Amino acid sequence: MQFKSMVVFNVEISPGYRRVRLTAPRAMLEARPGQFVMLRVREGIDPLLRRPFCVFDTGTFSPEYPGTPRQHYFDVLYRVVGKGTAILAALHEKDYVDVLAPLGNGFDPGDPREEKILVGGGIGLAPLYYLARELVRKSRVTAFIGGRRKEDVLCVTEFEQLGIDTYVATDDGTLGTRGLVTEVLEENLSGGEGSRAVFACGPEPMLKVVADICRRNGIRCQVSLEAHMACGMGACLGCVVKGESHTEAAPDYRCVCKEGPVFNADELSWE
Repeated sequence: MQFKSMVVFNVEISPGYRRVRLTAPRAMLEARPGQFVMLRVREGIDPLLRRPFCVFDTGTFSPEYPGTPRQHYFDVLYRVVGKGTAILAALHEKDYVDVLAPLGNGFDPGDPREEKILVGGGIGLAPLYYLARELVRKSRVTAFIGGRRKEDVLCVTEFEQLGIDTYVATDDGTLGTRGLVTEVLEENLSGGEGSRAVFACGPEPMLKVVADICRRNGIRCQVSLEAHMACGMGACLGCVVKGESHTEAAPDYRCVCKEGPVFNADELSWE
């Protein structure tokens, strides 16, 4: 769909990180965890390209005016890193953005009898909270959240309010365990029993380690990739990654926006 969205709120949740709520058609409530949106943050051609953001949450709310019908919304979690996100951060209540959504393929929840393990680093928590809301209805869920410092660790309270056991790690030890979130993950996986599945999103080096840990432990793993995108629909081929069978003689490329952003970890080349 393409539609205009009104800003309901746009607030800072940690230094450099923000959460924006945007009105949406009811169909956005059917967006699957892991899918994303492309936002045009202002009219005109500067910036020329839309910006991709994972869906963090969806729902309905009651407007402040009596007698006004309930409205639907979706939330986006983002980090202010460049021109596009700086423009988005400057938007106020009742400003508008143009939206293409929902796009891409989301997570496969799998067997509800499996223990679900979520692994996120920094802004990679964005699609995992929406996933967690769905998984806790039927499965036991554990979350591992990492960041360079405490300011980069997001949404711990939100995960805990869902009743999820949540482990935190920071590189500098300012919150939770000192070290990498992948180290905490591996330590906990080594003593686990029963069927488990891992869902991860974050920087590529983190995802590579998570994929390797899961491979060695025989655990099903899905990863949500972060990528620069131009069209969001597979037309420009600007966000391709190497598939697991890729060679120079027989290239194997996967389009993140159309075939992903969620992939089974064993579908990709991590070299």
